[in-house]
Amino acid sequence: MKPPKSLVRRTGWPTSTSRPVVTPLQPSVVYASPDPDALDTQYEDGSGYTYAREGHPNAEVLAAKIDMLEGATGGNITGSGMSAIGAVFLGVLKAGDHVLGADQLYGRSLRLMTQDLPKLGIETSLADPTDAAAIAAAIRPNTKMILVEVVSNPTIRVADMDGIAALAKDRGILLAVDNTFTTPRSYRPFDHGADIVIHSVTKLLSGHSDATLGYVAARDPALRTAINDANVTWGLTPSPFDCWLAERGLHSFDLRFDRAQQNATALADALVEMPGVARVIYPTRRDHPDHNRAMGLLDGQGGHMLSFELTGGRAAANALTRAAPDIAFAPTLGDIGTTLSHPASSSHRGLTPEGRAALGISEGFFRVSVGVEDIDMLVSELDHAICQAQNAS
Repeated sequence: MKPPKSLVRRTGWPTSTSRPVVTPLQPSVVYASPDPDALDTQYEDGSGYTYAREGHPNAEVLAAKIDMLEGATGGNITGSGMSAIGAVFLGVLKAGDHVLGADQLYGRSLRLMTQDLPKLGIETSLADPTDAAAIAAAIRPNTKMILVEVVSNPTIRVADMDGIAALAKDRGILLAVDNTFTTPRSYRPFDHGADIVIHSVTKLLSGHSDATLGYVAARDPALRTAINDANVTWGLTPSPFDCWLAERGLHSFDLRFDRAQQNATALADALVEMPGVARVIYPTRRDHPDHNRAMGLLDGQGGHMLSFELTGGRAAANALTRAAPDIAFAPTLGDIGTTLSHPASSSHRGLTPEGRAALGISEGFFRVSVGVEDIDMLVSELDHAICQAQNAS
């Protein structure tokens, strides 16, 4: 009797005249080629897949959709937002180059700039992104790149993007923009002169706090190749499952953005009226320090992020989070539900108290990533929590 085939042998994928409505999840790490000539051809012309670290279908599908949002071509998905920034630095910069960063970047971006890049022989410095003249004054003869966030994390300041883009073009300096806070619904950096666009897909694009991913795209094909090579060589590539989850989340991005922005606008107005709140920072409010710039640059959209400051310091901050158990106190943003973040104990804990104070971050400072829940419920929960914070301080 003829022996049966070993169960170890892989079975071919079933064929069908219909197609799946949902993108298939493809977790395979390796892809088999018919012969060495075919493998040579794949490596030479970039067709097909060989090894998942070098690319896989779920990453390609997700990248193509974010490319559509950003007006980009050939974007790369990475393992996290920070790995997207890392791929840019590793792929584009070399020892002796200088990178100029905004002084209000995300905390880990600040650490990368101030502590890690210098170890590689890359010079760094920081300047105020709300003032193009300050950026101009910080440029050096060896400045290769400027890195900026359109809306800063967590202080919600709005960068002088028009001035910085004009400056970068005039000086022949690459402009890299972290567009995580704003998203392509509020601002598309390539439409305004950026050379590189970065996202933490983990946040609002994916939107459900269940996938950790980054995205990076470059206007110049040579830059795209250099960034992709760094992504592959340093092993920054993403999980197929996370890409599959993020693509599913992306399908509702427009709906979530609109509802979260509507809620954020209403919440900002409500917080201003609450005793114990020293200030509220939201771009479309007239008391925002960059209000006029925000209205023009972001086309009148405030987005889903706001910050506020309590009176009473750390004691009040502890009391607030304990009194709002249904609002997740977590160092993240962009979730479908509202989350609270306390920068002094999370994203900016690495700074000295003096350094945080210089950015306007006190022990009573909170960043709010506003979600899509019922706004009356959200206002009521925070009103109760802030009252409790007042009593504790």
